[in-house]
Amino acid sequence: MVTLVLLAVLYSRLGDLGLARQQVVAAVRAVLQLTVVSLVIVGAVRWVWTALLFVFLMFCIAVWTAAGRAGVRNSLPWVALAIAGGVIPVAAVVFLSGASPFVGVAIIPVVSIIIGNAMTAHTLVTRRAFPALREQRGQYEAALALGFERPWAVREIIHRGTAEALVPTIDTTRTVGLVTLPGAFIGVLLGGGTPLQAGASQVLVLVGIMAANAGVAILVERLISTGRLLPPDLKGALRP
Repeated sequence: MVTLVLLAVLYSRLGDLGLARQQVVAAVRAVLQLTVVSLVIVGAVRWVWTALLFVFLMFCIAVWTAAGRAGVRNSLPWVALAIAGGVIPVAAVVFLSGASPFVGVAIIPVVSIIIGNAMTAHTLVTRRAFPALREQRGQYEAALALGFERPWAVREIIHRGTAEALVPTIDTTRTVGLVTLPGAFIGVLLGGGTPLQAGASQVLVLVGIMAANAGVAILVERLISTGRLLPPDLKGALRP
């Protein structure tokens, strides 16, 4: 592990990426956090209510992290709405359909994976949308001058980036088993499951992620276009 961290730092320095310190901090945090989480999960998986409480804590951290990455901690409720809007419908389908048992040992891994990817989708959409709005402010002003409404003008600028943000998830789903064997598949195999069970579990997770990310992307785009989810500088610059 130490060697791999040093390798990441070496690449960062050779490429003048300026990420060496962040890489080291991320690695140390991962070790400490997973140590604590591993101990907590042992107790959390015993009851449904503790599993739900644990998942809610993960959701709150995801919202805080996504908001920070996007520079919109002034709009935490809207960030929470966007991520929840992607996660909750998917979780409902998975558990209400009986595809996964509604028990702690299933709730935590399934929902946490969906939350983590929904957080990433939020980050990808906003980190494309906000720079585009800053760079193309003139186009926005021109659209308003022509009589178009604010939501339409904003959406015309950010919509392409919204679609592009979903491409990595789609590619991962399309190439699963050919390029990668993700964690859920390996986890079921190592846990004694059959290859068929492992494949079914992984497909369920991947399709769930794809659906959740699409939901998040649409909600984020809508919230941005209506002016609810914007960093402070854009709130003032993008006048209605």
